[in-house]
Amino acid sequence: MLKFSPILLALIYGVVVYIMSAGRLHRELDQKSSPLDDTELEALSRKMARALDLDQIAVNIYEIDPVNGLAAPDGRIFLTRGFINKYKMGEISAPELASVIAHELGHVALGHTRRRWLDFSGQNAIRVTLSMVLSRFLGGFGVMIANWVASGIAARVSRGDEFEADEYAAALLTRAGIGTAGQISLFRKFEAQSGGSQPTFAWLMSHPKMADRIAAIEALEDKWHAPSPQ
Repeated sequence: MLKFSPILLALIYGVVVYIMSAGRLHRELDQKSSPLDDTELEALSRKMARALDLDQIAVNIYEIDPVNGLAAPDGRIFLTRGFINKYKMGEISAPELASVIAHELGHVALGHTRRRWLDFSGQNAIRVTLSMVLSRFLGGFGVMIANWVASGIAARVSRGDEFEADEYAAALLTRAGIGTAGQISLFRKFEAQSGGSQPTFAWLMSHPKMADRIAAIEALEDKWHAPSPQ
Protein backbone atom coordinates (compact mmCIF):
# COMPACT_ATOMS: atom_id res chain seq x y z
CA MET A 1 0.00 0.00 0.00
CA LEU A 2 2.85 2.36 0.79
CA LYS A 3 4.23 2.11 -2.75
CA PHE A 4 1.00 3.64 -4.07
CA SER A 5 0.86 6.49 -1.56
CA PRO A 6 2.44 9.10 -3.89
CA ILE A 7 -0.25 8.37 -6.49
CA LEU A 8 -3.00 8.67 -3.91
CA LEU A 9 -1.46 11.89 -2.65
CA ALA A 10 -1.35 13.21 -6.22
CA LEU A 11 -5.05 12.43 -6.65
CA ILE A 12 -5.94 14.10 -3.36
CA TYR A 13 -3.74 17.09 -4.21
CA GLY A 14 -5.51 17.43 -7.57
CA VAL A 15 -8.94 17.44 -5.94
CA VAL A 16 -7.91 19.98 -3.30
CA VAL A 17 -6.27 22.31 -5.82
CA TYR A 18 -9.30 22.12 -8.11
CA ILE A 19 -11.74 22.86 -5.27
CA MET A 20 -9.66 25.84 -4.14
CA SER A 21 -9.35 27.15 -7.71
CA ALA A 22 -13.06 26.72 -8.33
CA GLY A 23 -13.83 28.58 -5.12
CA ARG A 24 -11.58 31.50 -6.08
CA LEU A 25 -13.15 31.64 -9.53
CA HIS A 26 -16.66 31.57 -8.07
CA ARG A 27 -15.89 34.52 -5.80
CA GLU A 28 -14.23 36.47 -8.60
CA LEU A 29 -17.17 35.88 -10.95
CA ASP A 30 -19.57 37.07 -8.25
CA GLN A 31 -17.54 40.25 -7.75
CA LYS A 32 -16.75 41.03 -11.40
CA SER A 33 -19.89 40.11 -13.31
CA SER A 34 -23.33 41.43 -14.12
CA PRO A 35 -26.34 40.10 -16.08
CA LEU A 36 -26.27 40.49 -19.86
CA ASP A 37 -28.41 43.41 -20.96
CA ASP A 38 -28.74 43.47 -24.75
CA THR A 39 -32.03 43.21 -26.63
CA GLU A 40 -30.73 41.34 -29.69
CA LEU A 41 -28.66 38.83 -27.75
CA GLU A 42 -31.45 38.24 -25.27
CA ALA A 43 -33.84 37.54 -28.17
CA LEU A 44 -31.47 34.88 -29.51
CA SER A 45 -31.02 33.45 -26.02
CA ARG A 46 -34.81 33.12 -25.72
CA LYS A 47 -34.89 31.17 -28.99
CA MET A 48 -32.31 28.75 -27.62
CA ALA A 49 -34.17 28.51 -24.31
CA ARG A 50 -37.38 27.56 -26.14
CA ALA A 51 -35.49 24.92 -28.11
CA LEU A 52 -34.32 23.46 -24.79
CA ASP A 53 -37.76 23.81 -23.11
CA LEU A 54 -36.30 26.26 -20.60
CA ASP A 55 -37.82 29.45 -19.27
CA GLN A 56 -34.61 31.37 -19.92
CA ILE A 57 -30.86 31.12 -20.33
CA ALA A 58 -29.08 33.37 -17.88
CA VAL A 59 -25.95 34.90 -19.39
CA ASN A 60 -23.56 37.12 -17.45
CA ILE A 61 -20.79 39.53 -18.43
CA TYR A 62 -17.42 38.84 -16.84
CA GLU A 63 -15.59 42.18 -16.52
CA ILE A 64 -12.22 41.26 -18.01
CA ASP A 65 -10.64 42.34 -21.30
CA PRO A 66 -9.66 39.04 -22.96
CA VAL A 67 -12.10 37.73 -25.56
CA ASN A 68 -13.58 34.51 -24.22
CA GLY A 69 -16.65 32.61 -23.14
CA LEU A 70 -16.83 30.64 -19.91
CA ALA A 71 -18.89 27.87 -18.39
CA ALA A 72 -18.24 28.14 -14.66
CA PRO A 73 -17.98 25.00 -12.48
CA ASP A 74 -21.40 25.86 -11.02
CA GLY A 75 -22.97 25.87 -14.52
CA ARG A 76 -23.28 29.62 -15.04
CA ILE A 77 -22.55 31.03 -18.50
CA PHE A 78 -20.33 34.08 -18.98
CA LEU A 79 -19.17 36.26 -21.86
CA THR A 80 -16.20 38.48 -21.18
CA ARG A 81 -16.38 42.26 -21.50
CA GLY A 82 -13.77 41.94 -24.25
CA PHE A 83 -16.22 39.86 -26.28
CA ILE A 84 -19.06 42.30 -25.64
CA ASN A 85 -16.89 45.25 -26.66
CA LYS A 86 -16.11 43.62 -30.01
CA TYR A 87 -19.82 42.99 -30.47
CA LYS A 88 -20.66 46.61 -29.65
CA MET A 89 -18.04 47.79 -32.17
CA GLY A 90 -19.57 45.63 -34.88
CA GLU A 91 -16.59 43.28 -35.16
CA ILE A 92 -18.71 40.34 -34.00
CA SER A 93 -22.38 39.78 -34.84
CA ALA A 94 -25.17 38.73 -32.51
CA PRO A 95 -25.50 35.26 -34.12
CA GLU A 96 -21.74 34.77 -33.71
CA LEU A 97 -21.94 35.65 -30.03
CA ALA A 98 -25.01 33.43 -29.67
CA SER A 99 -22.87 30.54 -30.94
CA VAL A 100 -20.46 31.17 -28.04
CA ILE A 101 -23.35 30.99 -25.58
CA ALA A 102 -24.52 27.73 -27.21
CA HIS A 103 -20.99 26.30 -27.04
CA GLU A 104 -20.66 27.07 -23.33
CA LEU A 105 -24.10 25.57 -22.73
CA GLY A 106 -22.75 22.45 -24.40
CA HIS A 107 -19.92 22.20 -21.87
CA VAL A 108 -22.48 22.34 -19.06
CA ALA A 109 -25.04 19.99 -20.64
CA LEU A 110 -22.41 17.39 -21.56
CA GLY A 111 -20.93 17.33 -18.07
CA HIS A 112 -17.54 18.78 -19.02
CA THR A 113 -17.62 21.33 -16.20
CA ARG A 114 -18.59 18.71 -13.60
CA ARG A 115 -15.80 16.31 -14.45
CA ARG A 116 -12.95 18.84 -14.61
CA TRP A 117 -11.87 17.96 -11.07
CA LEU A 118 -11.56 14.30 -12.10
CA ASP A 119 -9.60 15.16 -15.25
CA PHE A 120 -7.23 17.44 -13.31
CA SER A 121 -6.66 14.87 -10.56
CA GLY A 122 -6.08 12.04 -13.02
CA GLN A 123 -3.59 14.06 -15.06
CA ASN A 124 -1.71 15.01 -11.88
CA ALA A 125 -1.56 11.34 -10.86
CA ILE A 126 -0.20 10.39 -14.31
CA ARG A 127 2.43 13.13 -14.06
CA VAL A 128 3.58 11.93 -10.62
CA THR A 129 3.59 8.24 -11.58
CA LEU A 130 5.56 8.76 -14.78
CA SER A 131 7.98 11.08 -13.00
CA MET A 132 8.67 8.41 -10.40
CA VAL A 133 9.29 5.72 -13.02
CA LEU A 134 11.17 7.69 -15.66
CA SER A 135 13.36 9.66 -13.27
CA ARG A 136 14.97 6.39 -12.14
CA PHE A 137 16.47 6.00 -15.60
CA LEU A 138 16.52 9.52 -17.02
CA GLY A 139 16.89 11.76 -13.99
CA GLY A 140 15.56 15.27 -14.55
CA PHE A 141 14.69 14.43 -18.16
CA GLY A 142 12.22 11.87 -16.85
CA VAL A 143 10.28 14.57 -15.02
CA MET A 144 10.31 16.71 -18.16
CA ILE A 145 8.97 13.85 -20.29
CA ALA A 146 6.30 13.07 -17.69
CA ASN A 147 5.14 16.69 -17.79
CA TRP A 148 4.96 16.59 -21.59
CA VAL A 149 2.96 13.35 -21.58
CA ALA A 150 0.51 14.60 -18.93
CA SER A 151 0.11 17.90 -20.79
CA GLY A 152 -0.51 16.01 -24.02
CA ILE A 153 -3.20 13.88 -22.40
CA ALA A 154 -4.85 16.97 -20.90
CA ALA A 155 -4.79 18.72 -24.28
CA ARG A 156 -6.30 15.70 -26.03
CA VAL A 157 -9.16 15.53 -23.51
CA SER A 158 -9.73 19.27 -23.87
CA ARG A 159 -9.84 19.07 -27.68
CA GLY A 160 -12.39 16.28 -27.45
CA ASP A 161 -14.55 18.40 -25.15
CA GLU A 162 -14.35 21.34 -27.56
CA PHE A 163 -15.49 19.24 -30.52
CA GLU A 164 -18.38 17.86 -28.45
CA ALA A 165 -19.43 21.34 -27.32
CA ASP A 166 -19.23 22.57 -30.93
CA GLU A 167 -21.53 19.75 -32.05
CA TYR A 168 -23.97 20.50 -29.24
CA ALA A 169 -23.95 24.18 -30.18
CA ALA A 170 -24.50 23.43 -33.86
CA ALA A 171 -27.48 21.22 -33.05
CA LEU A 172 -28.96 23.77 -30.64
CA LEU A 173 -28.48 26.70 -33.02
CA THR A 174 -30.11 24.72 -35.82
CA ARG A 175 -33.05 23.64 -33.68
CA ALA A 176 -33.53 27.21 -32.46
CA GLY A 177 -33.70 28.49 -36.04
CA ILE A 178 -30.50 30.53 -35.70
CA GLY A 179 -28.32 28.25 -37.79
CA THR A 180 -24.61 27.53 -37.79
CA ALA A 181 -23.51 30.34 -40.13
CA GLY A 182 -22.52 32.55 -37.19
CA GLN A 183 -20.64 29.70 -35.52
CA ILE A 184 -18.59 29.07 -38.66
CA SER A 185 -17.99 32.75 -39.46
CA LEU A 186 -16.72 33.38 -35.91
CA PHE A 187 -14.19 30.55 -36.22
CA ARG A 188 -13.07 31.98 -39.56
CA LYS A 189 -12.53 35.37 -37.94
CA PHE A 190 -10.46 33.80 -35.17
CA GLU A 191 -8.48 31.84 -37.75
CA ALA A 192 -7.78 35.02 -39.74
CA GLN A 193 -6.66 36.87 -36.61
CA SER A 194 -4.22 34.11 -35.70
CA GLY A 195 -2.84 34.06 -39.22
CA GLY A 196 -3.34 30.31 -39.28
CA SER A 197 -0.28 29.82 -37.06
CA GLN A 198 -0.15 26.78 -34.80
CA PRO A 199 2.25 25.71 -32.05
CA THR A 200 5.20 23.51 -33.05
CA PHE A 201 3.81 20.71 -30.90
CA ALA A 202 0.18 20.65 -32.07
CA TRP A 203 -0.57 17.70 -29.77
CA LEU A 204 -0.16 20.08 -26.81
CA MET A 205 -2.93 22.41 -28.06
CA SER A 206 -5.88 22.58 -25.67
CA HIS A 207 -8.25 23.63 -28.48
CA PRO A 208 -8.59 22.11 -31.96
CA LYS A 209 -7.46 24.03 -35.02
CA MET A 210 -10.14 26.40 -36.27
CA ALA A 211 -10.09 24.76 -39.70
CA ASP A 212 -10.80 21.37 -38.10
CA ARG A 213 -13.67 22.81 -36.06
CA ILE A 214 -15.19 24.40 -39.16
CA ALA A 215 -14.81 21.15 -41.11
CA ALA A 216 -16.53 19.20 -38.31
CA ILE A 217 -19.52 21.57 -38.29
CA GLU A 218 -19.80 21.49 -42.08
CA ALA A 219 -19.71 17.68 -41.94
CA LEU A 220 -22.58 17.77 -39.46
CA GLU A 221 -24.54 20.06 -41.78
CA ASP A 222 -23.98 17.65 -44.68
CA LYS A 223 -25.10 14.74 -42.51
CA TRP A 224 -28.23 16.49 -41.31
CA HIS A 225 -29.22 17.64 -44.79
CA ALA A 226 -28.36 14.44 -46.61
CA PRO A 227 -31.40 12.82 -48.30
CA SER A 228 -32.91 9.96 -46.37
CA PRO A 229 -32.21 6.50 -47.84
CA GLN A 230 -35.15 5.09 -49.75
